[in-house]
Amino acid sequence: MTTLTEGGARGPAAVSVPLLRSTVRYSGPRCTALAFVSMVSTGANLLLPIALGGALDLLLAGDPDATRRVLWCAALVLAVAVLDAVETVLGGTTNARDTAWLRHRMIRHVLAVGPRAVTRFGPGDLVARLVGNAAQAGTAPATAAALLAALAGPLGAVVALALIDPRLVAVFLIGAPLLALVLRALARDSSDCVTRYQRAQGRIAGGLAEAVAGHRTIAAAGTADRTVARVLCPLPELSREGHRMWHVQGRAAARAATVAPLLQLSVVATAGVLLTRQQLSVGELLAVSRYAVLAAGVGVLVGQLSGLVRARTAAERLDELGSEPPTVYGDRALPPSGAGRLELHSVTVRRGGRAVLDRVDLVVPAGATVAVVGRSGAGKSLLAAVAGRLVDPDEGEVRLDGVPLPELDRRELRRAIVHAFERPALLGESVEDTIAFGVSRPSPARVREAARAAHADGFVRRLPEGYATACSDAPLSGGEAQRLGLARAFARDSRLLVLDDALSSLDTLTEHDITDALLHPTTGGSRLLIAHRVTTAARADTVVWLESGRVRAVGPHTELWRSAEYRELFGTPETVATGQGDTRGGGCR
Repeated sequence: MTTLTEGGARGPAAVSVPLLRSTVRYSGPRCTALAFVSMVSTGANLLLPIALGGALDLLLAGDPDATRRVLWCAALVLAVAVLDAVETVLGGTTNARDTAWLRHRMIRHVLAVGPRAVTRFGPGDLVARLVGNAAQAGTAPATAAALLAALAGPLGAVVALALIDPRLVAVFLIGAPLLALVLRALARDSSDCVTRYQRAQGRIAGGLAEAVAGHRTIAAAGTADRTVARVLCPLPELSREGHRMWHVQGRAAARAATVAPLLQLSVVATAGVLLTRQQLSVGELLAVSRYAVLAAGVGVLVGQLSGLVRARTAAERLDELGSEPPTVYGDRALPPSGAGRLELHSVTVRRGGRAVLDRVDLVVPAGATVAVVGRSGAGKSLLAAVAGRLVDPDEGEVRLDGVPLPELDRRELRRAIVHAFERPALLGESVEDTIAFGVSRPSPARVREAARAAHADGFVRRLPEGYATACSDAPLSGGEAQRLGLARAFARDSRLLVLDDALSSLDTLTEHDITDALLHPTTGGSRLLIAHRVTTAARADTVVWLESGRVRAVGPHTELWRSAEYRELFGTPETVATGQGDTRGGGCR
């Protein structure tokens, strides 16, 4: 079963149906039209042999109506050609619409799930499912409609043979079970191969996404060859399963090519015997030869069935993605008098059976600045994610101004809590769009004010087109990208600002100035900072010291500084509390 949320992420899942059934329902009118056109085309193809046979008999008999019958045959051939063209166009547009609908639906679902989807599937495999698998699954409705017509052709041909002479059908039905076995084996074997093939594709896409994200590290380390080998590690499996798919289809086609001609020859030979006995006419023999080909037309069925198997397997991978439940929001609003008091009560978050955050109790007072410090793996970034409900705790509760975060309306929550990250995604057409991203009705004055607070205005004005410069044309350093991310956070009025290592790429002077902006009384709200530098911790109202997922100590920086272990978090025990000689150290994250 697939659980997808219609209309965004609000409320419980509104749709719980198999994905292919939903797709067929969406394209119902087009699929109905396609099936109708296909069936009419099949009917015309079934009428053509008997019409040609009848015309031939009239011509041989010198009947005056022969010319008229030939014209009817010509019109029938033209109708078949027109119907085939309409079927091709209608099938292509149906596939395109269904693929677009599936991608739109699945992307909305992934966004409704949130970061949990990327954590489970990985960015590369996620893109492979949303792009490649959605395109394959989108062909299912049109393929199913065409398959009905493909089945109607052989069945109609069998009926036509029976109407001409029942003995012809008896000869054909002797070998028909062999054709059924060929199709059954094809469906079973192809499904397994396609499943393994698409999984290998997903692993290659995942490795490629990781390599693209870390391209600078790969270049600096000189490990391009090893990275290529790692990304393409599933390639032999991909090749093996691809060859196996072709082998399965080729074997089915070969078996069909062996059985089908024998059936055709048997039927035509029987018709020839009946002709010699004057129990069939020459025209009927012509029709029987064509109906024998249509009745044994397994080649068309093999192609349609293979396409349907690939579409079904792709839909199963989308179903797996759709089974991840979306984040559910409430409908409550924050109290008007609140000023950003954040409370974590016995919060526990597990990853792989291990508690990354273990019974964390924490209070960020309204209007205060709290810095979170700790060694690598202590759970700092996860704590920042929990504070803004990018991750839900397995146990415990998080409240903002007294309201549990899951009970808040989605828009209310996202207006109240703003994040800035170590590597911000620069979304938007231009730099101005990037800063204003997520702000309703942004004004140019507000964008520039936020850029000045983040000390980004100076380098933005030096860009080729200033704030109108396209992000793709803006050569930004890591620190400049971070400042744009900070400007985006500053452009929004919030009750809680969460900075997840968002100052890490800034020079000491710029960090000092931005910290001043954070601490300025007009900033408003509370601030939760993941801190690596001693200067940041020293200027916070309170420092939370995380160790192995637990709160080891909470207090002013000057009090915690008395501990040698606390000083070692910042690199050297000799570093003074005022931040002189600051170093980030190697084990801070």
